Amino acid sequence: MKSAAITAVLASVASAHYTFPKISGTSDWAVVRKTQNWQSNGPVTDVGSTAIRCYQLGGGAAGVQNVQAGGSVVPAGADVKTWDGSGSVWFKVYQDMPASANGGYKWTSEGQSSFSLPVPRCLPEGDYLYRIEHVALHGASQPGGAQFYISCAQVHVAGGSGAKTPTGLVSFPGAYKASDPGLAVNIYNTGGKAYQPAGPSVFQC
Repeated sequence: MKSAAITAVLASVASAHYTFPKISGTSDWAVVRKTQNWQSNGPVTDVGSTAIRCYQLGGGAAGVQNVQAGGSVVPAGADVKTWDGSGSVWFKVYQDMPASANGGYKWTSEGQSSFSLPVPRCLPEGDYLYRIEHVALHGASQPGGAQFYISCAQVHVAGGSGAKTPTGLVSFPGAYKASDPGLAVNIYNTGGKAYQPAGPSVFQC
């Protein structure tokens, strides 16, 4: 079994609280691991906590969703439904970058109830944890003010063309520091600086 873990990152100015309970073609929590905030919608704020990984309430979800590499992600021999995602096994496939607006930042994901995220066309076939993270930055002018809304879906990727081993692997916790410029930032008064996302660069095919 070829397996790994991937993460997609969204950020915003929004102060609303979120859960990500499903991916297209599934019901709530069928393939997404139920999160600790599934009823409260509360965030993770400690980037050094293991909750920053998948924020899950208990074990894995019951199912695994089939997806196609190139469509609109566990060490070899492990079962994606029970694997905890520990270690330097995570790579980033997407990040939502803001535009400058009135001296601050504005993200395209703000206010959306759903979002389409990529499955890289060059991913090797196998089981993956697909982690989505929405970071609310309205209170992030000081370290520790960023709010993370996280879920991990269990998926099986049908291999794409030109399979390529992902690089830039990181661990959760470990990928972020509370003082990272993308997490400790005044999004309302940027001083003209470009936004610097936290974590690794996006994996490219």
